[in-house]
Amino acid sequence: MTELANAFLKHGYDVTMVMIEPPFKSSDSGASAIQRIAASNPSINFHVLPALPAPDFAASGKHPFLLLQLFLEYNELFEEFLRSFHRRRLHSVVLDMFCVHALDVCVKLDIPVYTFFASGASCLSVLTQFPALIAGRRTGLKELGDTPLDFLGVPPMPASHLIKELLEHPEDELCKKMTNIWKRNTETMGVLVNTFESLESRAVQSLRDPLCVRGRILPSIYCIGPLVSKGSKDGDDVDRNECLTWLDSQPDRSVVFLCFRSKGTVSAEQLKEIAVGLETSGQRFLWSVCTPAGSRDAKKYLEVRPEPDLDTLMPEGFLERTKDRGLVIKSWAPQVDVFRHRATGAFVKHCGWNSVLEAVSAGVPMLCWPLEAEQKMNKVCMTEDMGVAVELRQAL
Repeated sequence: MTELANAFLKHGYDVTMVMIEPPFKSSDSGASAIQRIAASNPSINFHVLPALPAPDFAASGKHPFLLLQLFLEYNELFEEFLRSFHRRRLHSVVLDMFCVHALDVCVKLDIPVYTFFASGASCLSVLTQFPALIAGRRTGLKELGDTPLDFLGVPPMPASHLIKELLEHPEDELCKKMTNIWKRNTETMGVLVNTFESLESRAVQSLRDPLCVRGRILPSIYCIGPLVSKGSKDGDDVDRNECLTWLDSQPDRSVVFLCFRSKGTVSAEQLKEIAVGLETSGQRFLWSVCTPAGSRDAKKYLEVRPEPDLDTLMPEGFLERTKDRGLVIKSWAPQVDVFRHRATGAFVKHCGWNSVLEAVSAGVPMLCWPLEAEQKMNKVCMTEDMGVAVELRQAL
């Protein structure tokens, strides 16, 4: 959203970013994150809505996606904030893909409203067509397994590759709420998609096709990506990450970069297997590691995890044996700078869209290991349509 705000600033608009405090504890509170981002972007105004009480989702065991319902309770505060602007000054509102409940406020106040879809056009196309797919079904899609589903604008999509919560029974609470969120994403005046047309031309055209959703005219689709951080400035050695210094000593296009930091869904056992594979391969590597989540339920999204203990997570002696050709770091890697470094030759990733765009923009080929959310859908389109990656398949 900050990168999008900076794009608007370049076009001469004033930008205010409205946010709420996360309703759960994390390793980085919303307040400190906003302060840090605001300090780096002084031209953007940041406004945090007063916090409202939230249920204890970690204790209830409910899926974190249901937290999105809390945004509806902020509509009154959001309306009050919008009314504080002189109407002539307020050009429009751009909603995050998960904040579509605020659409009702904008309609009420007659303010032009758009959606910002932070993932790709292929994902948006599938999710936009999904409600029609399950309309009238009496069973969920899980029973279809890997049966390919035909969606306009994307390669045949195995049913199992959809967001797993959408595979449940159509009347399941989570499935219904997710379906409604995706439907409302295309009920605004237009959708700003974080992509560029030459990367996903088929998907973009499908969203402009009257047959995409029969009986419904979709709003205008605008490709405004890739919204990718500029990285550090050339020659800026202040606080330069150790991994960049290490890359300086490696041959051109010789290093494989691995990063699976999204929610820590790689288990401790898998980390050890990856280490064994890297050591056996003889390949130069840069590996960003985080502490695995304690479980694969909703709590993994909410828990605060300590810094990883590499001596415990890695096979005995691994770090010593591979020190001449590999570097394992337990901090965030400056991905944009890593991708743009001459020594980086390939990227192993879970297929989160931000990382995909960063790698594509730097011309770095990818090995896909999708883990959750829309990542398997991204993998299909990256390997079969875009031609920027190959799938990394796990041995049985």
